[in-house]
Amino acid sequence: MSSGGTVAIVQARMTSTRLPGKVLMPILGRPMLALQIERMRRATRLDGIVVATTVNAADDPIVRFCEAEGVALTRGSEHDVLVRYVEAARLHDAAIVVRVTSDCPLMDPVLLDEAIGRFAALQPACDYLSNMLEPSFPYGLAVEVMTAQALFAAGSEARDPQEREHVTPFIYWRPERFRLQSFKYAADLSAHRWTVDTPEDFELVSRIFGSLYPVRPEFAWQDALALLERQPQWSRINAHVGQKTVSQVRQENP
Repeated sequence: MSSGGTVAIVQARMTSTRLPGKVLMPILGRPMLALQIERMRRATRLDGIVVATTVNAADDPIVRFCEAEGVALTRGSEHDVLVRYVEAARLHDAAIVVRVTSDCPLMDPVLLDEAIGRFAALQPACDYLSNMLEPSFPYGLAVEVMTAQALFAAGSEARDPQEREHVTPFIYWRPERFRLQSFKYAADLSAHRWTVDTPEDFELVSRIFGSLYPVRPEFAWQDALALLERQPQWSRINAHVGQKTVSQVRQENP
């Protein structure tokens, strides 16, 4: 991992409320997190990938997974996820931090590269770029790119528990201070839900992998979209599961 590089930090824990242990649940015989890391490793603009888990003993299986897979790992606070990110970024000397969560196994390396490329092209006039400020991509493809300085400022100054738990609200709730950039897709596909929070989510994502991965392991997110257009009933599996938008979270946590 190069000094002062672009580092993706993936937060992961075993104690998820709605689907405990989801990150290591098997899809095609492999842990879900393994499939996500495999996909992320194809990104060409990343200098490294770090899994940031907690010091909770319940997360020891994630440690063993990372050791077996050769994935960089840090351990930190269970509930203060912001400080977990700050520590991981400092330990790996990140200049640019890419935030990804471990419940997004369909994360696409080309999308990661595009987000990082857009961010780089805007420098030095951008502190934070995300494709979720104005949701248009399917949920489960969320990418946030930020300077380490912006992350460190949040880590030093954030006091709201929501800002500590959700890592980046301190940044994107302060557009007067941080230079924000939205990354939108040409069409609004945000009704699709590809993140994994519930058994129904896991069922849908498992079907997508089961159909596409054996044929072409490096399938793109657009292939998943085309598959769901051919199998529209699949999207109904988790259609009832809600997802809060940035604006809704802000209204609930002023």
